[in-house]
Amino acid sequence: MSVLPHAHRPSATLVLARDLVHSTRSVRRGEVLRINRGVYALRDEWTRLAPWEQYVTRVKAHALWHPDDVLCLESAAALGGLPVIGGSHDIHVLDSRAATTRRAVGVRVHTASSDDRRIVERDGIRMTSVADTCIDIARSRHAAVALAVADAAVTCDAALRPIDLVAMNEDRASSRGRRYARWPLHRADPGAESALESLSRACVEWHGFADPELQVRFGSGDRADLWWPSHAVVGEADGHLKYDGRFGDAVDALRAREARDRRLRGCGVRAVVHWTWDDIVHPTSLSAMLRGAGLPVLAPPDEGRLASLRRILRPSPARETAPR
Repeated sequence: MSVLPHAHRPSATLVLARDLVHSTRSVRRGEVLRINRGVYALRDEWTRLAPWEQYVTRVKAHALWHPDDVLCLESAAALGGLPVIGGSHDIHVLDSRAATTRRAVGVRVHTASSDDRRIVERDGIRMTSVADTCIDIARSRHAAVALAVADAAVTCDAALRPIDLVAMNEDRASSRGRRYARWPLHRADPGAESALESLSRACVEWHGFADPELQVRFGSGDRADLWWPSHAVVGEADGHLKYDGRFGDAVDALRAREARDRRLRGCGVRAVVHWTWDDIVHPTSLSAMLRGAGLPVLAPPDEGRLASLRRILRPSPARETAPR
């Protein structure tokens, strides 16, 4: 599972076939790779990209060859600053004139009406707006994935409030997916700072625990991702990237975490629980850690939603991303 971390993401240089002097020879030499019909990328740049960055490049390549297409769902999210969660994704295009939804060569054309959606243009690429993309995903994707997108939507656009997303969902002419979208849209919170944190909130609720407070400050400025004040428990959704060396020395990062945990305990925090993507995927890991920290289970677990989320997250070995 890959997660696209931010709006302006790295991508490879794209070159139209007509601009290559000898496209066949360049491909044969390994200098370029065919990304889309008539569009190539420099191989050296492409191979350095993370999976989520390669998806951005594929989306841009499609838009370069099909400039009149309107991107939607994950493709619009990729270019609009919203997280994209999951493995390999198609290019998603909105075409209200099409008779049926269809898929061909990695491109899925959707027949949904564009009248209910605001179409925007970024760097010459047409796509559904952040709010409309959020609602489309909330109506058609897993609820935890939709929550991560909704959190990001109200975070990246200060003028967009959770209640606005709720109202837009209710006002759409089509009722398909409306009820399903209510769960994530009603829970959208600009306090969530990463996709992992959003997914964690969903899992916390589905494991039967009380809803936490988000991004609470302690002492001189330390912030907790999740906070249960009645039990003095802090939860930290930590990606492995913080500690694999790419953002500085891993040992220093771990020492800084330990020092921060000591400061939190000095502010009255009884327990600090850290978890990663792997604990979200594991059937019982997150629940066991929270119960071990003294959090009571208040409701039966929603095994169906937890199991279906694990199926989405488990297949790909590349689950990590930089913070949103």
